[in-house]
Amino acid sequence: MAFNASSIKTSSDGIWQGENPLQYAFPLLIIQTTLVILTSRAVAFFLKPLRQPKVVAEIVGGIILGPSALGRNKDFMHWVFPSWSTPILESVASIGLLFFLFLVGLECDLNAIRRSGKKALGIAVAGISFPFLLGIGVTFLQRKAIKMSDRKGYAEYFVFIGVSLSITAFPVLARILAELKLLTTGVGETAMAAAAINDVAAWILLALSVAVAGGTHSPLVSIWVLLSSLAFVGFMIVVVRPVMNWVAIKCSSDHNIVDEGYIYLTLAAVMVSGFLTDLIGIHEIFGAFIFGLIIPKRGELAGRLIKRIEDFVFGLLLPLYFASNGLKTDVGKINGVAAWGLLAVVISSACAGKILGTFMVALLCTIPVRESLTLGLLMNTKGLVELVVLNIGREKKVLDDEMFAILVMMALFTTFITTPTVMAIYKPEHSLSALGGCEFWKKLSNAKGTDAELNILACIRGPGDSPSLINLIKSSSSSQRFITKLYVMQLVEFTDRSSSLVMVQRARKNGIPCIGRFHQGESDEQRAAVFEAYNQLGRVTVRPTTAISTLSIMHEDICHIAEKKRAAMIILPFHKQWKRDGDQDIEINVGHGWRNVNEKVLINAPCPVGVLIDRGFGLGVQKSSRDRDLLKRVCVVFFGGPDSRETLKFGSRMVDNPEVRLTLIKFVANAGSDGNIKTQSTSLEVSVELDNNSIASMDYRKEMEHDEAVLADFTSSCNGVAEYIEKETKDIAEEVLAIAQSSEFELMVVGKGRFPPAMVAELANHHSAYNELGPIGGLLASSGNGIKCSVLVIQHHDSTHDDKSLSLKMFNKKDGSADKCVTNL
Repeated sequence: MAFNASSIKTSSDGIWQGENPLQYAFPLLIIQTTLVILTSRAVAFFLKPLRQPKVVAEIVGGIILGPSALGRNKDFMHWVFPSWSTPILESVASIGLLFFLFLVGLECDLNAIRRSGKKALGIAVAGISFPFLLGIGVTFLQRKAIKMSDRKGYAEYFVFIGVSLSITAFPVLARILAELKLLTTGVGETAMAAAAINDVAAWILLALSVAVAGGTHSPLVSIWVLLSSLAFVGFMIVVVRPVMNWVAIKCSSDHNIVDEGYIYLTLAAVMVSGFLTDLIGIHEIFGAFIFGLIIPKRGELAGRLIKRIEDFVFGLLLPLYFASNGLKTDVGKINGVAAWGLLAVVISSACAGKILGTFMVALLCTIPVRESLTLGLLMNTKGLVELVVLNIGREKKVLDDEMFAILVMMALFTTFITTPTVMAIYKPEHSLSALGGCEFWKKLSNAKGTDAELNILACIRGPGDSPSLINLIKSSSSSQRFITKLYVMQLVEFTDRSSSLVMVQRARKNGIPCIGRFHQGESDEQRAAVFEAYNQLGRVTVRPTTAISTLSIMHEDICHIAEKKRAAMIILPFHKQWKRDGDQDIEINVGHGWRNVNEKVLINAPCPVGVLIDRGFGLGVQKSSRDRDLLKRVCVVFFGGPDSRETLKFGSRMVDNPEVRLTLIKFVANAGSDGNIKTQSTSLEVSVELDNNSIASMDYRKEMEHDEAVLADFTSSCNGVAEYIEKETKDIAEEVLAIAQSSEFELMVVGKGRFPPAMVAELANHHSAYNELGPIGGLLASSGNGIKCSVLVIQHHDSTHDDKSLSLKMFNKKDGSADKCVTNL
């Protein structure tokens, strides 16, 4: 069939009708989109070990598909990216770009920029002005080195090149900071504020350059374009912004019946704003950006808008924009020594202007040398914004193909080197030593009769974790020995989504992780108010904190703040939750990534760790008739060993609480096993194996003596207040499971592992689906066992026997034989 490019149709009738789908617009667009996504994801996979931001992979993927690589094959270009399909591809990509700039406007909080202070303002001004001035020399060299580059005026070249050199990509910078764990440091805070100022200034400069480049008929046209642009901005601020404030109120939780219609009208307004700016002679993206900028950041409207469009824009449409850029970028156009020399000059000018300008001003602001240099490197980040500038310059015929390719390579190079150079120069201290919280706990254990401050770090992922956490801390905070300081750390996963950037913008104060207020959304304000009210109840001082990080490295934030605040214990939420729906328990799995966070914290924590398996502790669990006047019934299970002793310490803090009825159940081995142990006690050792390489031994007799001493101290001090029960059983797991199923208790506190050898033998045949919680904890965390109570699994911290892949083994000194029983710690 002959193909007529002048009569493009949307869909074909199929191959059985003798038609080629690749010669029709929509089937070809599907193939192009699929190829673009697969290519960009493949490049991202290979660049992941280099810790490069996603934008680098997407730029490289677009270049690979273009004439620089695969596009050199004429057949490939003819069938997959024919010239007639370019307007269609670019139109779809432009829709993605339009909504991306709307998201960028939503991410920029003008109030946060105003609060950034003189330091960030000075750094931003230096980061713009220095490279912008260097653009004068680059423009001069460019017009001398490249033929046919003097068709446009010098001023137009200078403005576009100056803007391209001075831009800092705010969204890309945020993701680089998160990857390097600098997002919530002082350096990251300053860089984010300066980049936000830089972003707004760059768009103003670009609007100016577009107006200048568009004035082809007379200078008066450019003046009219500038005046119309100012009128548009004034209209958006004076008229549209109050309307959007009203819409934000209507879209709040109190008016959620009608919010959907308002959200759809808001998305339509993005398109209208783009049309208006195109109508007055500047690019469509400015209308979308300004509209996003004026939308109120407080409340729920911004978050709901982002959730509606971010996945579709970032996952599907935006990669098409990079592909369309790649189809225009031909590295082969950089011809000759002069052109390659110009590329080196452009890269050097971009780096020198940004880095040196920022560095000098940062030093004047009394920022240390290393941090000043780091700020300079971070502010040199380019990205999608750079490509937008270059494409507009190319559309306006200001930049030719060769200069366009040179500036694209400059943007790619400067962004690529940011991560490795910052890693080489600056890294905040994240010491995860085995001291700190552990030593502090030992001091607290000996502080009888005196008031001492007990710091607890409790982590939450969302509002659902808060009530049970408060009940747990409240139950264990009535002891007159200690004044508890509770650090409530909200764990926020940082991703490539725009919603992550909005959360960062709302973080008012930063540290490692950021210590300050919760995010300023309405639900977060309510959560903060809950903890603030709890703060006023008594001897617990609440300090809300926030950790914003990727899940792969979030444990570093948790462990670091635990050591920095000398926490006596870290409390983590289990990666599964249960909600009651009538007579049914609905299981909610929040993700395997959160399970990995818990596992890494258990390995690296500088203090004891408790994992709370929450089934509604203190939230209305049915009580027996004899306990109607009691709020909470807690069972501490004691097996022996370091972890069990840690549970006893935790339980002892609940004894004085009049709202808690505490029961201590001690399990003892059956008579046969116990007798065997006693006859071998003179020669028996428990060996702790570290990563199958080094072996440190614990004298089992000393462990038993330590257990008895702790039990004796507890029973003597708690006689008549707590109930004490001894159970002798042949199947410990079944007995513990029966207690958990009985609804007698609302909370069970158990040790993770390191049980006495005889109990290890009994537990060896019980498989645990959650090895990080040990055999008993894993059993109580499993679904389908009919367990109604919440469970707190505690791991003792021992700086000598650090349990990284530990296992317990029984060894006999006389014959060197080892028992078969092995359990994970």
